Amino acid sequence: MSTFRQSLFLLLIAVFTQGCVRAGLDAPLVATAGDVEPTQTEALALATATPLPSPTIVPTLTEIIPTPLSKIRITAVKGNLFIRRGPGLEYNAIGVLYKDTSTEAIARDVLSNWVQVLIPNSEKTGWVSIQTEHSKIEGDLNNVPDFTFTDWPVPAYIKNCTEHDMFITPGDIYLPNLYSNAEYKNEVQVNPGSYTAFDMIVPGEPVAQKFELSEGMEAYITLNGLGEKHKCP
Repeated sequence: MSTFRQSLFLLLIAVFTQGCVRAGLDAPLVATAGDVEPTQTEALALATATPLPSPTIVPTLTEIIPTPLSKIRITAVKGNLFIRRGPGLEYNAIGVLYKDTSTEAIARDVLSNWVQVLIPNSEKTGWVSIQTEHSKIEGDLNNVPDFTFTDWPVPAYIKNCTEHDMFITPGDIYLPNLYSNAEYKNEVQVNPGSYTAFDMIVPGEPVAQKFELSEGMEAYITLNGLGEKHKCP
């Protein structure tokens, strides 16, 4: 082979080799099985890794609604029933529970047989006696809370300022005259309410005066059964 042909042959081999190298560089990368599967070291690391904790499931709480206690009812029977400011006859009447009507009892006084009630058609409360035949209880009073009422009543009084002895009703109270030296005084403490004074000296014991008393009031008898007027010293 001539020298020229040898040189041309070597040049063609060089060009063909360079094209193969360029094609190899430009070809897309294809992952092999070794690229996808973990190596033995990686598989051992995954097997010994600490597992993630399982999520904690919080149970839903069911709301427990307490069963309400039965209401205690107080009914006025055989007549009307006064509702008073406190648990006793010494307190002013602030309402009336009329015959055959009822109201709810909400508390009871631990020192007396009186219960606190809702005044009908009102947002206020008052007290009624459960000792009287005019009150009827429906339910167990042990289901209402105990309560100690500490607002003490203010006394009311009736004083006889005449020269005649008087008889006061209700209560059947004997009230001597102003100048009497009797054992009893001519003044008496009473509960709030309506009172009538009868002249015990005048025949037939006529009515001398009538009074309507509230807590803290003092009523004076200044007229006798003859209509004669007297002054209180």
